[in-house]
Amino acid sequence: MSVYDTLCLLAAMAMVISLINGKIGKFQTTIAITAGALILSLAIVIAGHAGWFALDETAKTAINQLNFEDFLLKGILGFLLFAGALGIKLPHLRDQKWEIAILAMGSTLFSTFFIGYSLWLLVGWLGIDFDLIYCLLFGALISPTDPIAVLAIVKKMNAPRRISTQIEGESLFNDGFGLVLFVTLFAVAFGGTTPTVTSVGHLFLQEALGGIVYGFVLGQLFHQLIRHTDDHSMELMLTLLVPTTGYVFAEFLEVSGPLAMVVAGIIIGNRTRRKGFSEESRQHLDHFWELVDEFLNGVLFLLIGMTMLSFSFHPEDWVLMIAAVPLVLLSRYLSVRLAYLGFRRFRRYNPYSVRILTWGGLRGGLALAMAMSIPSGITVIPEKNIDVREIILVMTYSVVVFSILIQGSSITPLIKRAKVWETEQFRRNKRS
Repeated sequence: MSVYDTLCLLAAMAMVISLINGKIGKFQTTIAITAGALILSLAIVIAGHAGWFALDETAKTAINQLNFEDFLLKGILGFLLFAGALGIKLPHLRDQKWEIAILAMGSTLFSTFFIGYSLWLLVGWLGIDFDLIYCLLFGALISPTDPIAVLAIVKKMNAPRRISTQIEGESLFNDGFGLVLFVTLFAVAFGGTTPTVTSVGHLFLQEALGGIVYGFVLGQLFHQLIRHTDDHSMELMLTLLVPTTGYVFAEFLEVSGPLAMVVAGIIIGNRTRRKGFSEESRQHLDHFWELVDEFLNGVLFLLIGMTMLSFSFHPEDWVLMIAAVPLVLLSRYLSVRLAYLGFRRFRRYNPYSVRILTWGGLRGGLALAMAMSIPSGITVIPEKNIDVREIILVMTYSVVVFSILIQGSSITPLIKRAKVWETEQFRRNKRS
């Protein structure tokens, strides 16, 4: 099958699972699609091993041909981030700017090193020759929360405003800082270079701050273009140019395309929505980008579930896969808890904030795409042909699947308790 054929088939499968879930299930759509894809993948593998029908190799070839890393990072990522940023309310973001900044940078940095050193101690105890730099690399790619997974699952559950703003804002903005950490550690691990303060600072300025500045300019440019047209179709087509041409041009400038899409999306979703669109155009904007978001998320989460077909699993992998989940959760809890020790000195927060931010700090396709960018061939266990890429990939996959299926489907009770607490506080304040 061609890449186009594979995409069409994946889209159809995602829609079928969504329809079935809508009729007989009560799960959030992306959770249902990921679960359905996992069940289908297991069925294909079992059928192949049992000799019933040999679809496992065909499916594996189709998934590899699609190239998950390029499909996400150089394809649909700009669309998903732009669509998510359109719904962010700027006044809410300003109210939580310091909390978001500290969570996006400080918590990500703490989590990277906590996971890295803890994993290094664990693999040493297991007798696996896995260098510290590879452990830190895993920490860097798995520490940032995934904006696609967060926006697709948590945002639709109506969490209290401050908690919702923090978790959404952190996931949208920690890409830039996480990317600097990942690229720096990647260069040390596979490029043979030693980073300096100057080189890391230059990378941060170019990628993160450059992406923010470029996104601001891009947003202002399209704000003016949209303001000067009254054609509803043209207004929507102009918004389409942001995650297409705008994203490609970010790569040409060597700045962070994801951050640029977030900033441009916030500008168009706030300033342009008020001053550049009529009431009818606002409805068209919301419906159009909601449709794009739902469709691409369906394909992405189905692909996440079926990516397991391209992996090879060994007994050592299973041990590390099981250990990775509690390690990442513990790291997330500690990084959020430490941040809130400082936050609570200046402001009162919902008592469920730390728990919701910990359990709602989802990982998704971005972590998986970064793990897939790691080169193969650096052997860790020669007798079983297990290399660095395989170990990092399977650990990342276990965290991503657990995050989407278990955390995503079980966070609702926590959010309900937080909303009850907020309602009680409102009543008390009203009586007093």
